[in-house]
Amino acid sequence: MARIHIVGNLRQFTGGKADFDLPATSIKHLFKLLTELYPEVEPHLAEGMAVAIDGQIYQDALFQPIGPDSEVQILPQIAGG
Repeated sequence: MARIHIVGNLRQFTGGKADFDLPATSIKHLFKLLTELYPEVEPHLAEGMAVAIDGQIYQDALFQPIGPDSEVQILPQIAGG
């Protein structure tokens, strides 16, 4: 299972839990699994979050694959300029 780490204020919707082992196969699947566990997190994930998969940061990454041994970080959206 992939190792998931939530960075930032999303933890307030997961009861303070920041680390998860989930069988997600894509970011979209991961967001679905998190929403099933913690329904209050859904609108915040829908706003758009940046994710890092095995150290590579992605914006708008819903269809990025997640390997079974991947490490994924869910990050606040990164502003550009």
